[in-house]
Amino acid sequence: MSALDAVWALVVAAALTVVATPVAAALARRVGALDQPKERGLHDRPMPRLGGLAILAGALLAGALFLSPSVETRGIMIGAAIAALLGALDDTFDLPAAPKLAGQVVAAAIPVLSEVRVENATLPFLGALDFGPVLGGALTLVGIVAVMNVVNFTDGVDGLAAGVCAIAAVTFAAIALSLGRVDAGVLAAITAGAALGFLPHNFHPASIFMGESGSSLLGLLLACVAIQGVLKTAAVVALAFPLVILAVPILDTGFVVAKRIKYRRPVYLGDRSHFHHRFANIGFSQRRTVVYLYGWTLALAALALALRFVPYSDDRGNLDPEWTAVLLAAGLATMATSVYLVYILEILKFRRFRERQMRREALARGTEPPPEAEITAEIAREVETGEFRAIGRK
Repeated sequence: MSALDAVWALVVAAALTVVATPVAAALARRVGALDQPKERGLHDRPMPRLGGLAILAGALLAGALFLSPSVETRGIMIGAAIAALLGALDDTFDLPAAPKLAGQVVAAAIPVLSEVRVENATLPFLGALDFGPVLGGALTLVGIVAVMNVVNFTDGVDGLAAGVCAIAAVTFAAIALSLGRVDAGVLAAITAGAALGFLPHNFHPASIFMGESGSSLLGLLLACVAIQGVLKTAAVVALAFPLVILAVPILDTGFVVAKRIKYRRPVYLGDRSHFHHRFANIGFSQRRTVVYLYGWTLALAALALALRFVPYSDDRGNLDPEWTAVLLAAGLATMATSVYLVYILEILKFRRFRERQMRREALARGTEPPPEAEITAEIAREVETGEFRAIGRK
């Protein structure tokens, strides 16, 4: 196999998924696997789920054509099929949190038992760490399940999860192929192709959602790609690659979970604290929200590629001043993008729009606008809790 095989794998997976998605939508309508409009949702009509079955079809058929039949590959694809099928049950019957988590653990355990696990790692300043098969397997299992849920949390607006996963998978493919991990690179390309093939049906206005079947499947595939293509290498920055590439969904999940824990809400119950909800609350359309989050993901992917391909040091750890400066510039640009999106757009713009709205509401009631201190206190409370009404654009 070669890089060209990865390209063809991407194309074939995308084509197969494009064709299979309308079939999955028809099946979802037939069995009643529909996502009903809800207060925290951003759609206003019942939407078919089960898009993950189309993604699974594209991934499995492309994998049969382009992946070598190794123990690891079989374990990953079997685990992917279990993740998608158990997710499809949840899409149809809305399973409680405990059975959903148990299903994710079962799906993740298949690749782990097929030697898709990290038994040792090289960390900066700490050197080589040997976890062994038991501890390494347990840590890998937790990591795979975590990524499955990270992708699931991201899937809240048309096209977001599919697009972010496609960007991440293409980035993983480039890094894995450069490290000589051809199987992992091809698997990453297949993952990217399946996500891209689903995207035309899922971009706003979507005709189908990927559902739990799709988010669990893509999360498992991305986690396995990261393990086989990056974490199993001896590269000192290996751990940084997945964290940087998946930073947007990881940050989103961490932010939401922290909010729910702080306010003593169940972690598994949905709310409107996600990044995409907050963008909607300051007046962004679904398309604009997705484009901004795509841009953020692309900036982080570019940083990960810079970490891999910019020759900032030699094999002995000596830094090259000029290339190190280039890498630092890339890091600063990514940090600036992150600050702009998280702070300027979400906080400052929200404050400005909300203050104007509160003053307009007072005038509409024929009363005096609240004092400045009262407005400031109310806005601070809303920003802190995430509890506020959508702000229409004027």
